[in-house]
Amino acid sequence: MAPPHVPEIRLHLADEAHDLWLKTEEDLEAIGLPPPFWAFAWAGGQGLARFVLDHPEVVRGRAVLDFASGSGLVAIAAAMAGAATVTAADIDPWTESAVTLNASENGVTLAFCAENLVGQPVEAEVILAGDVFYDKAFAEALLPWFTRLAGEGRTVIVGDPGRAYLPKERLEALATYQVPVTRALEDSEVKKTTVWRFT
Repeated sequence: MAPPHVPEIRLHLADEAHDLWLKTEEDLEAIGLPPPFWAFAWAGGQGLARFVLDHPEVVRGRAVLDFASGSGLVAIAAAMAGAATVTAADIDPWTESAVTLNASENGVTLAFCAENLVGQPVEAEVILAGDVFYDKAFAEALLPWFTRLAGEGRTVIVGDPGRAYLPKERLEALATYQVPVTRALEDSEVKKTTVWRFT
């Protein structure tokens, strides 16, 4: 199906959102795996993908890293917008399959990285991250890393629908969207989502 805010892109997504999330989360938790974030087009990712498609100059001809890629939505948008190379990175062991299927569905080629890149040097000129500030410990780990990457002259852009741990004091707003979402997973049917550049 096509995410509502990015109709140009087709993804393999869960359509029984609430039941699938609960069932899969319980089953995966029992064997020590994370919830199926890759099965949904989250608001931050949809907003970020929309921004990339509408502003292709941000990625065109550049090496792009889609951090915490999930379904691969943002990585696919970057490839469609003319990025020279795109790497989707996610530590969830099932994400690579989702990204591969979704890239094929959209006729784009993506590299995949399963390593935990937080705190590591990266070659990418542009780092894209959708919906990553939902957890306090994760946000605290990302802040110094994103700050360092931006300080090296890399472009770090995040999409966020108002998650609790977003470090707004370090960010410059680039665009704001009203993104339709699944009420089963969010607290409303539309999430105000802002695309920010790390400064």
